[in-house]
Amino acid sequence: MEQYGKILLFAMPAFLVLVLLEKWYGWYKGFDTVRNMDMVSSLSSGVTNVTKDVLGLSVAVLSYEWFVNRIAITHIESSFLTFLVAFIVLDFAGYWVHRINHKVNFFWNAHIVHHSSEEFNLACALRQSISSFVRLFTVFLIPAALLGVPSVVIATVAPIHLFAQFWYHTRHIGKMWFLEKILVTPSHHRVHHAINKEYLDKNLSQIFIIWDKLFGTFQEELPDVTPVYGITRPVRTWNPIKINFQHMWLLIKDAWRAKSIRDKFRIWFMPTGWRPADVEEKFPVYKIENVYSFEKYDTKSSAFLSAWVWVQLITLLLFVSYLFGNIARIGSPEMFYYGAFVFIYVYAFSELMDGKKLALLWEASKAGVGIALIFTLGDWFGANAFLPWISNVLIAYFVISVAVTGWLAFSIEKENRQVPVSA
Repeated sequence: MEQYGKILLFAMPAFLVLVLLEKWYGWYKGFDTVRNMDMVSSLSSGVTNVTKDVLGLSVAVLSYEWFVNRIAITHIESSFLTFLVAFIVLDFAGYWVHRINHKVNFFWNAHIVHHSSEEFNLACALRQSISSFVRLFTVFLIPAALLGVPSVVIATVAPIHLFAQFWYHTRHIGKMWFLEKILVTPSHHRVHHAINKEYLDKNLSQIFIIWDKLFGTFQEELPDVTPVYGITRPVRTWNPIKINFQHMWLLIKDAWRAKSIRDKFRIWFMPTGWRPADVEEKFPVYKIENVYSFEKYDTKSSAFLSAWVWVQLITLLLFVSYLFGNIARIGSPEMFYYGAFVFIYVYAFSELMDGKKLALLWEASKAGVGIALIFTLGDWFGANAFLPWISNVLIAYFVISVAVTGWLAFSIEKENRQVPVSA
């Protein structure tokens, strides 16, 4: 956890710079693929994901180390070849986990957030799940365990493998000649994120495109079929925490409403999107039928609201950076209190992005939790040792943040109540 947190101290600003560079490049070229609220939603989603991972809020039913200790037929020392084998095995496992996530109702919930953006850009690469607390698919690492690849090698290669999937989430790079035959490229991944019927559930590989070609899920980007992005049942919110549990909540409601006992059980393991016929008839859910004719989710956003959202995001990144850089010193259970604060923070300002009246209540909750932590702990998780005045600054920030959020929430509600007068 601690080591991963320190890696993220360098990775987070690097990703942010690249996302902003793509925004600038799109503006410069007259082909802007990054909408402000969508970008902030994606970045917020990334924050919740890495916070969950650094806090270790997931468990493996059967760990990789357990497999190595029991089934290894040989043991190989750490070397360049070992790391290469580990990378290939991780990629093979990633393909199958990815494929299962796309094909099975229950597992789609852990992946829906990554596809929820109706844009395709570097920011949407950061939309990663917080809803999977149990990792079930260590079994796909059996090839590495049989070869006795040390668990420390897998732990080292895993974040490299994850970060290597960032670059190809862009519409600014065309086809890449011979690399199209070897690696997952932006062209391949545009197909994967598209909801056109020609492209749906294709190109599931993560680094090497060979897995799709071997197992029949490859689809080339067609010159006459422009990819349309998102999911067929759009999430209609900027709130990444809501998005992470939206599909699961629908499954729970459908299982409860279904008359058939068989349907109540099988809904979890049916193909993604399947609903019992009686439930679908009584409780229809909007689904995009014509991908070339639907309205992307958007909300009214003044210049001040857009600026305030960025103030909140940058402040959030500072809070999270402090957690990641000092997690060993903060210790347990305090680091989990800090994590809860981060999640309330994200929920509060993304509700404001959605123009929800309850944004003020969530912002007040964030401020209440933050101030309570300062008075309970005596300062902000030991930060006074570095900056003796930080607690007073944070209390002032919490108060100002509630006031600004209240004013914005009231303004949005007032604007929404206004009925245009016909001429």
